[in-house]
Amino acid sequence: MAVTDEAILKIKGMIVGGELGPGDRLPNEADLSARLGVSRGSLREAVKALSLVHILDVRRGDGTYVSSLRSGQLLDALSFLVDFHQDDSVLRFFEVRRLLEPAAAALAAIRISDAELDRLDRLLGEVGPGTSVEELVANDTQFHRGIALAVGNDVLCSLLDGLTGATQRARIWRGMTEEGALERTLAEHRAIHRALLERDPEQARSCMTVHIAGVERWLRQVP
Repeated sequence: MAVTDEAILKIKGMIVGGELGPGDRLPNEADLSARLGVSRGSLREAVKALSLVHILDVRRGDGTYVSSLRSGQLLDALSFLVDFHQDDSVLRFFEVRRLLEPAAAALAAIRISDAELDRLDRLLGEVGPGTSVEELVANDTQFHRGIALAVGNDVLCSLLDGLTGATQRARIWRGMTEEGALERTLAEHRAIHRALLERDPEQARSCMTVHIAGVERWLRQVP
């Protein structure tokens, strides 16, 4: 194991074991490197790596702190990963969306509030014949995020935010090239909203599956 990797694991162990918690300041570099049994250079590299994934927060002139460790912040690394994937791998992201979003819709049907249902209904009302492809995709993103938020699980919401971003270009492409994409998207969103309004988990699951699978199926058929 590389010395830097070893330092990363040891710092992680201090956090997971409860010795360091969110917002705690790490010991100074000299003390921590001696304690971990690594050079100060390797420790710096470990701290740099952990700061890139938002586990540590380096404050110049003040010290290094454990971040808030909020799931949304930690999962920002997913967006970083997404940026490196080319269009030929976007189907993998759709596949994961097809696994997660129907389950999210089913949970949302049980947990969603009347106010959240109203917000989704207002989003549906913003789409019409004059809506551009970019506006449609932005509206679609907000609609799906509203359902994820209704579940009340910030880890799930952050994961789906990353996956939605990864598929945005494909959705714009579909909107520009497939006839009736706007009407189809709106109809599918209305079916999902109706299932949520009726508090029907299985119907919500089915409607979301149809919605996500439709885009995935179209993408598989594109030359």
